[in-house]
Amino acid sequence: MNASMLRRGFGVLLILVGVAVFAVRLKHAGPYAFPGGGNLRAGVLSLLLGVWLARDWIQGSLAIRLNGIAVSIGVVVLFFALYATLAEMEETVTLEATHRSGEPASLRLWIIDLDGAQWVNMKRAKAEDHQLDGARLQLLRNGEFQCVVPALDERWEMANQIHSLRQEKYAVQRLASAVGVMGKTAKEDIVALRLDPCPTG
Repeated sequence: MNASMLRRGFGVLLILVGVAVFAVRLKHAGPYAFPGGGNLRAGVLSLLLGVWLARDWIQGSLAIRLNGIAVSIGVVVLFFALYATLAEMEETVTLEATHRSGEPASLRLWIIDLDGAQWVNMKRAKAEDHQLDGARLQLLRNGEFQCVVPALDERWEMANQIHSLRQEKYAVQRLASAVGVMGKTAKEDIVALRLDPCPTG
């Protein structure tokens, strides 16, 4: 197999993974959760680089240099696109929030059930930027919306407990921990949020 065939094969792989970033979200019940942020960039770049590498758009030495650059970038993009896909393979919920800038934000999160309560965790800065603590928000889980009020738990021990429970529940987190992308314990800047039902009346 020559270099051209390998490059084209890698291009096809990037296209398939790029499509998967968008397609995997169809497996979740309820409204389609369109990728955003880094996941969207990984999916789009994977598709664009894949299309470039899968065909001979130009010839000559310039093509060799551009293809080499595209392959190098493609390796990094492939990693993030794969993670964006695998992260959606297991239960993922959407928390409809508002950034402090006023922009609406659909936060895609892994979720844990503990002692009859729903828990998520994230970086403290993310929770503060989206003004989650005490806000009245909509949570999409199992295809149904429910009103919740996130309560930020300041204890690192609780954040670490939720992190450990996620480790048990989510194979992708175990894989990320195994390759060193994610720690086996929660970082100091991670906080846990309990998603309490909205008060009635």
